[in-house]
Amino acid sequence: MITSLKNAQVRRVRALQQRRRTRQREGALVVEGLRLCEEAVQAHVVPEFYFYVDEGEPDARAQAVLQAWQDVPGWPVSPAVMAACSDTETPQGLLAVVPLPAISPPLQPTMTLVLDQVRDPGNLGTILRTALAAGVDQVLLAPGTVDATNPKVVRAAMGAHFRLSWAAMGWEAIAAAVAACRVYLAAPRGAVSYTDVDWCEAAALVVGGEAAGAGRHARALAAVEIAIPMAGEAESLNAAVSAAVILFEALRQRRASHASTWQGDET
Repeated sequence: MITSLKNAQVRRVRALQQRRRTRQREGALVVEGLRLCEEAVQAHVVPEFYFYVDEGEPDARAQAVLQAWQDVPGWPVSPAVMAACSDTETPQGLLAVVPLPAISPPLQPTMTLVLDQVRDPGNLGTILRTALAAGVDQVLLAPGTVDATNPKVVRAAMGAHFRLSWAAMGWEAIAAAVAACRVYLAAPRGAVSYTDVDWCEAAALVVGGEAAGAGRHARALAAVEIAIPMAGEAESLNAAVSAAVILFEALRQRRASHASTWQGDET
């Protein structure tokens, strides 16, 4: 059992948890808890190693994870070591160091999400999870957006990192990536309702941050500013909520279009 915080692997886990540069340099991040470890197994992600707190016979779910990782180096650690390695107040007793996911987008993406200055880790994680559920092909993180490998982002995304194409890049690279798309900017005073957009064509949606919204680069990139009509005196929605509302409308339209095409082929 590892009981010392000076252990080389313990020090590595703590460095990965605390420093973005370490994660980028080593091409790795830490996943914590049974649920995220299960997501890694289901996505066929093989860890470099894992830590666990030995509390007797593991339950069936934990046993399945450990069985899947039977050829991966794993060490029992003391509760104190697990607490020091964890980014949560209540560690779940299982964490793993996994390689940074590298999922390529389709050659011709039809739905791209661009995030500009989204600084809240919980919001970014929620948006990544939502983007995966809504069928987004790629998520591009503009300068000023929180690091996608931040431990809080990883937890909030609930495994989306392993299945969704995402990348941080500058505005020139973003412009090149969405050159074949019609670009829409979510804005409180947009001239067009999000439901009036044809989301069946190749599109990119830009969502700005929680405080100041989208910046000048995002506004210059967008062809149209769109809004979510709201009742009462509400002026705007949380960035994650706005993204979810619009992305699921886009998914609804694309599914309806595909169903209509399929029915037409049958007749």
